[in-house]
Amino acid sequence: MRLSILLISVVVWSWSNLMTAQTTTENLHSGWNTLLKTYVDADGNVDYKNLKSCTPKIAAYLAKLENNAPNYTWSKNEKLAFYINLYNAATVKLILDNYPIKSIKKISRPWDKKWIAVGDKTLSLGDIEHKVLRKMQEPRIHFVINCASYSCPKLKNEAFVSSQIENQLEEATRSFINDPKRNKIDSKEAKLSKIFNWFKKDFTTKGSVLDFITPYTSVKLTKQTDIDYVDYNWSLNEKK
Repeated sequence: MRLSILLISVVVWSWSNLMTAQTTTENLHSGWNTLLKTYVDADGNVDYKNLKSCTPKIAAYLAKLENNAPNYTWSKNEKLAFYINLYNAATVKLILDNYPIKSIKKISRPWDKKWIAVGDKTLSLGDIEHKVLRKMQEPRIHFVINCASYSCPKLKNEAFVSSQIENQLEEATRSFINDPKRNKIDSKEAKLSKIFNWFKKDFTTKGSVLDFITPYTSVKLTKQTDIDYVDYNWSLNEKK
């Protein structure tokens, strides 16, 4: 009887600590969430002109992430939320540091410079995307990390959090695939974003690119559906 009570107590204690840890990691992103809701519209366009005054707040958020780097106790969802938010916030900070600007590609080596501190490491945007997020075997990350350009997936106007990330990833994937500004799909031809070509390896671990897309569209795709890739618009995703 005493052993049973002890085991129940241990389970309750472990679950309580897990929930507390998850809440703590989600609280990391509250400030970023407020900025997104204030300066990013439903279409993912960013009011950089007015957000510029909040650059110190974004720098403070990045510093908070630096000092709360994920460790072995974090779940995959917590790590996904952390690094997706880190990538997006760092990209916005990079734009603001160079604003006004017409395109992220006007910045020298935007994805290669190592300037983003996480714990005892200094990463580039490319490191976060290719050496961290892509290594997590989650292809839907390509629809939530934003490169500050119109052809990129929309910058979501809320922060990613571990308790909601599955729904957030699914919603972003469905939204991107069915967005006629980024993909034009019919049964005969699928004119797709170049994201599906650049990262084809990530989308074809369990089949073809069309196999990946099929669950997210009402269009009946077949093996005879041709695939073409549309030009990428690197213009700044700025709110007009």
